[in-house]
Amino acid sequence: MQFVGADQIRSLLTFPMLIAAFEAAHRRPKIEIQDGLLGDEKGQYFVRHAVDGGRYMASKLITSFPTNLASGTLPAVQAICVLFDGTNGRPLAVMDGTEITYWRTAADSALGAKLLASAEPETLLVVGAGEMSTRLVHAHRAVRPSLRRVLIWNRTQKRASQVATRLTRGGIESEAVEDLGAATRLADIISTCTRSHEPLVLGANLKPGVHLDLVGGYTPDTREADDEAARRALLFVDRRESAFHGVGDILQPIASGAIQPADVLGDLYDLVGGRVTGRGSPSDITCFKNAGGAHLDLMTAELIFDRLGGSSSVPGGSG
Repeated sequence: MQFVGADQIRSLLTFPMLIAAFEAAHRRPKIEIQDGLLGDEKGQYFVRHAVDGGRYMASKLITSFPTNLASGTLPAVQAICVLFDGTNGRPLAVMDGTEITYWRTAADSALGAKLLASAEPETLLVVGAGEMSTRLVHAHRAVRPSLRRVLIWNRTQKRASQVATRLTRGGIESEAVEDLGAATRLADIISTCTRSHEPLVLGANLKPGVHLDLVGGYTPDTREADDEAARRALLFVDRRESAFHGVGDILQPIASGAIQPADVLGDLYDLVGGRVTGRGSPSDITCFKNAGGAHLDLMTAELIFDRLGGSSSVPGGSG
């Protein structure tokens, strides 16, 4: 059994590679998942399990301490991930789960955009300037290379400016913006990565054809888009069980009566499998709720293990 650190993961993965692996995995039978949660939003401990029958098993142990962001020395979310052989239970690897979280979250959103966003978007608005912000930019550009301009909004303007500067230095035309409403009206894709408890993206500001990617809300109380956005959009999620389990951007508009559960038209398994269609016309507004889940951690860990040339008895695996 080996330990795979963050630097090694970054050397092994690319977003095109991981997005393709996710798409292929969503054509296979659905991975079984189960979550455990202790604590509150000030300090939470999660354990997420996934079983891909006869192939792999994985568990991710996660801590969430949002106040870490104030010091700038530790990320809010930290984790480790353990991968097991699904045919005999043998532990295969322990991996940096924090790095896996960054990669799988951004790739999940990018697969949603690949299936739902307009064909040639030009302007991407990222709402939030944490660690996920740059990952989301690179992932979305992997599936929509026409994205030539990136706008960054954050409650703290300084952090938005820092992210925009990093992206610009990397050759991506980027700027920090102060007026979120105006930026919303300009964007072709909007990706939100905050812990907001109040809607930031207003449906009245969404232009025809925009794709909305909601990433940050992860509890019933967190929310990034309002009821009007939910009403106007064709709604999709990454996995029905995760989205209906406890995320405010789905549960709150249902509770208010703005939408019905049936208005969530499908998830990535449905879209990839061809059981539902996504965008019907260039003017459609699409919304994708990235709720995450242990199945995505397992998919990412499997690809890392394969890239390492890992030997296992898993059918179709490496070795």
